[in-house]
Amino acid sequence: MMNNSDDEKRYLFITPFLKEVTRIKHECTERNFLEPQEMGSKLNGIHWLIDNEKNIVSTHALFLNFNEYTIELLRQKDYTLVLDEVVDIVDVIEISKKDLESILERYAHVEDDLLVWDDLEYSGVFERIMHMALNKCVGVYKDMALVWCFPVEIFNIFTETYILTYMFESQMQKYYYDFYGLKYDYKYIKYDGEYTITDNVQKYILPTEYRRLINICDHDKLNLIGEGRTALSASWYERDNFNRRRLVKILKDNIANYFKHIVKTPSKVNMWTTFKKSKKFVSGGGYARGFVPIGVRATNDYRNKISLAYGVNIFMNPVLKQFFSQRYVEVNDDMFALSEMIQWIWRSAIRDGKPINIYIPSKRMRELLINWLNNESI
Repeated sequence: MMNNSDDEKRYLFITPFLKEVTRIKHECTERNFLEPQEMGSKLNGIHWLIDNEKNIVSTHALFLNFNEYTIELLRQKDYTLVLDEVVDIVDVIEISKKDLESILERYAHVEDDLLVWDDLEYSGVFERIMHMALNKCVGVYKDMALVWCFPVEIFNIFTETYILTYMFESQMQKYYYDFYGLKYDYKYIKYDGEYTITDNVQKYILPTEYRRLINICDHDKLNLIGEGRTALSASWYERDNFNRRRLVKILKDNIANYFKHIVKTPSKVNMWTTFKKSKKFVSGGGYARGFVPIGVRATNDYRNKISLAYGVNIFMNPVLKQFFSQRYVEVNDDMFALSEMIQWIWRSAIRDGKPINIYIPSKRMRELLINWLNNESI
């Protein structure tokens, strides 16, 4: 689409990885894509490119640093945004209840679920929050918690925006759009000798056709640790830390046993994950170097991995879930969890149609995958 579009059309292509930046520059030769250079900062570099109406390719990290000046520059130009995978668009701001009470009593108020900063002369420990609030980036949940939100105004200044992802209906960015009332349509990729975008649903490989390629561990003893609905969730790990990590030690031994004795694969083809805070406690011999973060997307770097261990049970942060519900945006925790897990699994060899082994100790997560593979509703 980008290579074949009108010469006057300008694109901003945003991707998670520098390797993909290079690929776009090489494969979209008709557009002469440029990446921002250091001009004091990469942000200054992208400002120069926008001002000079260049086709731009950059990363999620820089995109998330766009500021008011970036917005004003883009507003003057007609750019189409292509977002390769969703971005980390909302997060909980770590702040004590006492500090939040102080902010609301002295410096700011809440309007339409957003923090509005009143004291424009303020200088002090809350300056970071003040600047985010002035950019309309801070949501408030029942005067109890603050939520950082990417400036929604950015998505209103592009001529068009394309988001390239799978299961968007279950992802955080979809809930963010619904929260702000942004409208969107679903498009599909059609292939008949060349790729085109269509409004019609396209049937490719159905989940049921992957069943024969995914060998899910059904070892009763290894799976026992994940029986409870919240077992292996973030709160489960935190609770176990207070109990000297007894359960985490069992999980670590289970993962080592799975790789060494069940699937018997060498470390170079093993891939595993857990929450970042727990990585050092779960990591073990024979698989330590195969750690792949939970939220990884849009990379082919792990396509040689054939044996996987998914050591987490995913739930949306309850503060974010309740924050969205303030505007009647309902979150489907199971679909959200399934979407995150599928994205992670598809970093492995299965993306090339090759068989994989996977240990999913959480009963909930395991059943979500099995139901999806059986094309059953969730």
